[in-house]
Amino acid sequence: MYTVKEAARTLEMSEHTIRYYTDCGLIPSLTRDKNKQRLFNQESMNCLKGIKILKECGMTTKEIKCYVSLSLQGDSTIEERYQYF
Repeated sequence: MYTVKEAARTLEMSEHTIRYYTDCGLIPSLTRDKNKQRLFNQESMNCLKGIKILKECGMTTKEIKCYVSLSLQGDSTIEERYQYF
């Protein structure tokens, strides 16, 4: 499990950006410890990596949120997700 600080260092992102993405609901696998601190497992880290790439491609946070939502629905949305590119 990674803390926000560890995730930021590992992914070369700011802590503020990671908190923003979690607050926007972009990390569905996010967990929290007993003190409500964000914790990231490997699935969460992979999601953050994906978001970073999508942002670098020019997607807005709103578009990424839609993309993540579609991804959670499974393979039946693959064609719809391709339309974002």
